[in-house]
Amino acid sequence: MTSILETPSVAVSRAWNSWAADNYLEMIFKPLGVRVTPIVYSAAQTIARTIGPGADVVLGPHATDGSHVEIAFSHAGTELEWLWHRDGDPYALEGRWRTKAHGEWALRFWVILALSSDQGDEWSYDPVTGIASLVHGPRTIALKAEKAPLLVTGHESIAALTEEYKTRGYWYLDSRAETAPVLALRFNLEEAAENRFSIAIADRPDIARSRVVAALETPAAEPESPAEPTQQALRAVRDIVGWNTVWDSVNHRPYTTCSRNWDLKKFGGFGFWLNDTAINALLASLFDPEQARENLAVVLFGQTPEGNLPCLITGNDAWVDRTQAPLVAFITWQLYLRTGALSLLEESYPVLAANNDWLRRVRDGNDNGLLEYGSSPVGRGLYVGTKLAAKDESFMDNSPMHDEARWHEASRTLDSEDVGLNCFAALDCEMLGRMAEALGQTEAAASHRRDADRLRNLIRTELWDDRRKIFANRLWSGKFVESLTPTSFLPMLAAAASKEQIAHLLTHLENPRTFGGDWVIPSVAKDDPAAKDNVYWRGRIWPILCWLTWHGLKRAGEVAAAGRLASKTRQLFETSWQSLRLAPENYNALTGEGLDQLDTDPFYSWTALLPLMTVSETLDISPFDGLSLGLDGADETLGPIATALGRVTVERRNGTTSLLRHGRPLLIVKARGRLTHLSVTPETIMATLPPADRASDWLKVPLAADERIVAAFVDGAPAEAVASKDMAAVNLAASSTPRRVTILRSRI
Repeated sequence: MTSILETPSVAVSRAWNSWAADNYLEMIFKPLGVRVTPIVYSAAQTIARTIGPGADVVLGPHATDGSHVEIAFSHAGTELEWLWHRDGDPYALEGRWRTKAHGEWALRFWVILALSSDQGDEWSYDPVTGIASLVHGPRTIALKAEKAPLLVTGHESIAALTEEYKTRGYWYLDSRAETAPVLALRFNLEEAAENRFSIAIADRPDIARSRVVAALETPAAEPESPAEPTQQALRAVRDIVGWNTVWDSVNHRPYTTCSRNWDLKKFGGFGFWLNDTAINALLASLFDPEQARENLAVVLFGQTPEGNLPCLITGNDAWVDRTQAPLVAFITWQLYLRTGALSLLEESYPVLAANNDWLRRVRDGNDNGLLEYGSSPVGRGLYVGTKLAAKDESFMDNSPMHDEARWHEASRTLDSEDVGLNCFAALDCEMLGRMAEALGQTEAAASHRRDADRLRNLIRTELWDDRRKIFANRLWSGKFVESLTPTSFLPMLAAAASKEQIAHLLTHLENPRTFGGDWVIPSVAKDDPAAKDNVYWRGRIWPILCWLTWHGLKRAGEVAAAGRLASKTRQLFETSWQSLRLAPENYNALTGEGLDQLDTDPFYSWTALLPLMTVSETLDISPFDGLSLGLDGADETLGPIATALGRVTVERRNGTTSLLRHGRPLLIVKARGRLTHLSVTPETIMATLPPADRASDWLKVPLAADERIVAAFVDGAPAEAVASKDMAAVNLAASSTPRRVTILRSRI
């Protein structure tokens, strides 16, 4: 038996969660291995089942820490809503169900709470108090329902319980018990169309029992209330991350999978793709920086003896011969900016630098400085040493941009210099340079910057197709590849495109015959014959490509184009999310439909990048603009969102924008456009405000009773800071260029 002290590596604040990938409704308290597994039974169909992938479900709100979970589902025509809720106390949990529609006589439809423990401890039921409980070491877990169960039965396993329903129905009484490894509390909808139950964990049985009784005397938790549009987008990111965060039972760790709809058993109990998991770390960082670091650790721990980060690792296979396009450093630097944790760079930089060195050393097959995708002669992974393995490195494995490329055995690469790969590599070098600088490794930082510049120059000159006025993959023969994909826009993200080249890229991006139109951005130009295939990377819209292009537009200063892209992708996301609560892996480029193609997963993690762009238009933390605030738009509230300043909220009201922490303002600004490079410390507030043609803008910062303004500057020149009782304001003159504001304050 596992000791009470041998707890899994998960914070107690989120120990109660829906950890099982194959069971949406089951809640597990991981430190004790205690499970509460809802089961539904229809007499009309004689089927008892849990609710998991393939079930008729609508996945509702899901806090990343498991503190609030909602789900609606149907079974044999009966429709129910389920809610889990936890208020502050990590050892207390409330559950609730409500019937929305009956598919058969309510007496014949049963809801069962199956109570079990991974340690094999027995549960007990007291018919006098109606409390079920389990004792493990010093801990007691107690559960009580408002409406008592009509029957309590005991079983060796949940499989035995569901089999009993299948073979004997709900009339069978011989399994009645008050103690068992699996205790089934049975309720039918005639007596309990709605019900509520409370769970408590304490270090004495009477305390646990008294707490569940007391909890049922408090008001019941309610479904999450509606929110303003940008807040809805933030919740969508949260819910997609929350539902896809599961427990890796092989390596005994939490992580965010690509999709809990995937049958993880076929991957040997766990499985992760390199870039998907890194992106999941970024998404989780808005709510739970610890969970973000856990996801990043999954990636970093996969480092091979050769130095690369593997493309894929599962319980059955490891693709160590190939990596994926190097995005991890770009994401890691954003995690550092969001958390301010230097330890994150100390852990990540050596691994990411080794991966970068490996990539540039083994993926330049013709030694001309430009990189190709490949497959090294190591490992025993599926497809090793083939063109398919090399295409896997791009994460766009069936893209038509690979069709003209050939496998070159001597170099173990394709014979096609890839725009996307080289842009990612240049960006990777740049981010590593920033990490090295932050860590005080100045020589390494300079080396990374030189590598980035060298790649940028090669991209700008060698991968620009002057005939078509666009960047394109280039075969070793010198011929440009005919198929064009959104990777053609990535030189903006890598700062490798000239102003003239950027102007041409914008024309291609807005052209409805190629990459523009109502639904954007297709994974291959619409006029490419492969676009008609509408399969994976042959024509469909992928969130990752939209997000990377959006970042590139913002870095290139094309803010209006970035805003248009964010607006269009928001509409794309909402077509499946608002009514169906689906987050499709990819979308039809002509209709915007998400599930018109059988290969598309309905609830994929990186699809949260689409609502993330909406959130980022209001509050973002990027390598290029730092902490930034969108100052335009409708009145709304967004947050809380985790940042290095703590959990902050943005409020826009009557033309002013406030950044709040714990309900108190960090600053208030009146301006139009976007505030960037915001830095707030106890002594200094710095921000860059957009240009303005009128002298009506101002920035205010709060002053405590014992604080005073030391000085204020606008673009380095002294400025007046007008102080009131609890606020100091700097009025800004009109300017055709951005204005850098600095305010110094100190204690009296």
